Amino acid sequence: MDVISSLVNSINSLVWGPPMLVAILGTGFYLMLRLGFMPLRKIGAGFKLTWQGRQKGDSDSGEISPFQALMTCLAATVGTGNIAGVATAIFLGGPGALFWMWCTALVGMATKYCEVVLAVHYREKDARGEFVGGPMYAIKNGLGPKWIWLGTLFAIFGGFAGFGIGNMVQVNSMAAALHDTFQIPLWLTGVVTMAVVGLVILGGIKRIGTVAAALVPLMCVGYIIASLTVLIVHAERIPEAFSTIFTYAFTPAAATGGFAGAAVLAAIRFGVARGIFSNEAGLGTAGIAQAAGTTSSPVRSGLIGMIGTFIDTIIICSMTGLAIICSGVWTSGASGAVLSAAAFESAMPGVGAYILTVALVVFAFTTILGWSYYGERCWEYLVGTKAILPFRLIWVVAVPFGAISQLDFAWLVADTLNGLMALPNLLSLLLLCPVVIKLTKDYFAKSSQ
Repeated sequence: MDVISSLVNSINSLVWGPPMLVAILGTGFYLMLRLGFMPLRKIGAGFKLTWQGRQKGDSDSGEISPFQALMTCLAATVGTGNIAGVATAIFLGGPGALFWMWCTALVGMATKYCEVVLAVHYREKDARGEFVGGPMYAIKNGLGPKWIWLGTLFAIFGGFAGFGIGNMVQVNSMAAALHDTFQIPLWLTGVVTMAVVGLVILGGIKRIGTVAAALVPLMCVGYIIASLTVLIVHAERIPEAFSTIFTYAFTPAAATGGFAGAAVLAAIRFGVARGIFSNEAGLGTAGIAQAAGTTSSPVRSGLIGMIGTFIDTIIICSMTGLAIICSGVWTSGASGAVLSAAAFESAMPGVGAYILTVALVVFAFTTILGWSYYGERCWEYLVGTKAILPFRLIWVVAVPFGAISQLDFAWLVADTLNGLMALPNLLSLLLLCPVVIKLTKDYFAKSSQ
């Protein structure tokens, strides 16, 4: 077992090493250039379309509204990475890691836009008459039969990664947080979560979309308000915090207090890695949910989809990072959710840690819902619609096991498979980039008439 663990650890280091991070960032920057920085210029339009997309529109063009599709994406991406992941990036890379996280998100908007455009453009109807899409369908229908093996690889990686990174690891984090803060038994968290998850996902994407549209905005707004409370309490330190972030993005951060210090390379590496882990730009997952949304154009879906990256990283991750830096706890030597909890406690003594625990639990729960749909679509692509019900049942049964198990090895395997999803997706984005450019030009040419 030690040999296998060592082997998987080596593969993980390679998969999430500098070459992969450069590939994801480089692809995003290339797509941003090819699009003429359109994703940045059209942020306002994206938010406007998102607001308008609350209505389902033409039911023949999708199963859920564009807004529900975006909330399903955010349900999957806004998770423990926004709380524990940001804190870990600052612990390992210093405050400068937050700057590189922002850079990852800005170029990631172009990546996410292209992923969604291709997913919607090349989507198809399954045997039940529902729209299905994602990188695997974009590869099959866009690149042709000789590339089907690439789409199959993506589906295999996503189909297995979801059980770890989108299910058992999430409920494990929930159970640990509730046990440490409220002394709730691990098994009880597992059983209750299993029941609630089952009630939602057995209803399919329509029920997932409905729950996500109701829960995700509330949890995001609630977390932002709590984070703003921390920033208001430490308002005099905000200018210094931004100065620290920009300074340590380009110069080494010296050891201070419990902080061990970090080189610029560490700030870049952990900022980029945690940014990608949080918003999933480059992994291809967003297109799977957006392909189920009603739409009159793939470009409209893309403009809505890219807003998910902005909300996830530029807004929510920034709230966590700024709270940690402004409160001064980043030099304490703590890491992960403990570091984030310390920031909240500094502004709201006695209740800060409880608020953060509730936020972490809700974030993790919605991630389980969002990733259940990603995994379902991957297995449907591989096996057909006959895989849907068995997958949902297995997904629900896996939840309580995640709550009570030691998941170090499972996390390692899932994290590795999660990273491997990027390879087929990035290649398809580069090969199909001309299609995205043409669709984009045609859309804006028509809208300007």
